Amino acid sequence: MIYLDSAATALHRPPAVEEAMARALRTLGNAGRGAHGPALAASRLIYGVREKIAALLGVSDPARVAFTANATQALNTAIGGLIRPGDHVITTACEHNSVLRPLYRKEDQGTELTILPADSLGRMDLDALEDSLRPNTRAVVAGHASNVTGNAVDLQKVSDFTQAHGLLLIVDAAQTAGELPIDMEALGVDVLCFTGHKGLMGPQGTGGLCVREGLDIPPLLTGGSGFRSFDRAHPAELPEALEAGTLNAHGLAGLGAALDYVLERGVEDIHRAEDALARRFIAGVRSIPGVTLYGDTDAPVRAPIVTLNIGDLDAGKVSQSLWDEAEICVRAGAHCAPLMHKALGTEERGAVRFSFSCFNTREEIDRAVRAVADIAGED
Repeated sequence: MIYLDSAATALHRPPAVEEAMARALRTLGNAGRGAHGPALAASRLIYGVREKIAALLGVSDPARVAFTANATQALNTAIGGLIRPGDHVITTACEHNSVLRPLYRKEDQGTELTILPADSLGRMDLDALEDSLRPNTRAVVAGHASNVTGNAVDLQKVSDFTQAHGLLLIVDAAQTAGELPIDMEALGVDVLCFTGHKGLMGPQGTGGLCVREGLDIPPLLTGGSGFRSFDRAHPAELPEALEAGTLNAHGLAGLGAALDYVLERGVEDIHRAEDALARRFIAGVRSIPGVTLYGDTDAPVRAPIVTLNIGDLDAGKVSQSLWDEAEICVRAGAHCAPLMHKALGTEERGAVRFSFSCFNTREEIDRAVRAVADIAGED
């Protein structure tokens, strides 16, 4: 089997991830819910994972890292807590539904929304930010890279705009945390949302948001916090303010082990390896008759994602053929990014996404190229 669906979830992980989770299942209690050994062990482990996320993503205070179940919950927390009726928000057609749907809900509640269009290569026109500015503009919400095309956004340019106008910048880093270097504070990002199960190579059910100093976000959820139990209101201090209920300590143990690997190897080295595989695949399929590639495949910086179609074949049928004939795992369809597919002209049949991990090999890439050529030859 060749697994080329890492943009959906990591399958290849450092062995230490599984070992850490098994050990956690045997040893960890409930963090913040006791002074005995297992509870304290859970608290220490979780704080250690906060420190690793802070080191990786450029957060000076680990307490500003709050854990959630995934990037979707993190984005709902940030958008739900910071955007108000009457505010104006700018986003893009490149976004995943984890950004779009919370914003649509806010729009239904009285928020004004501007969606910057994407061109035929799925690129956002950052110069359109200035034209979209209104007196009530409060925030820009943008993904760091498209989960369909792999196109990366120039976050520094977006941040320059938001800082010049006193706006919030909320970033969806689901496809780039662990894949591209990120220094949240140096970039001037207000909230950075991430997931643990993609580029960070951790387990599903882990994710979170990093919040800049001085910014308070009302909680999406309230409930148990382990302290101030007699208060009617949920504690306002981070990270507990955004972490109601029992955390997934067992999953975070796995994430911590994955972060050890990422930090030791270095994001730059991981990116070089994955980028080389993606570009090898692009070079291999580009000349196959009938293959259409989507996105700016020649961009100098991009996420390790390549999306294509073959002739007039339905994307779902291509994906199924890749699995049935070559045991290659890919993702077909709309990828929860409807506006991007409209920009690419693929809203009717979808597209086939190949996404790469640093654990893939050149031999696997070459086999995938041959499989695409075989299907194209049959069309």
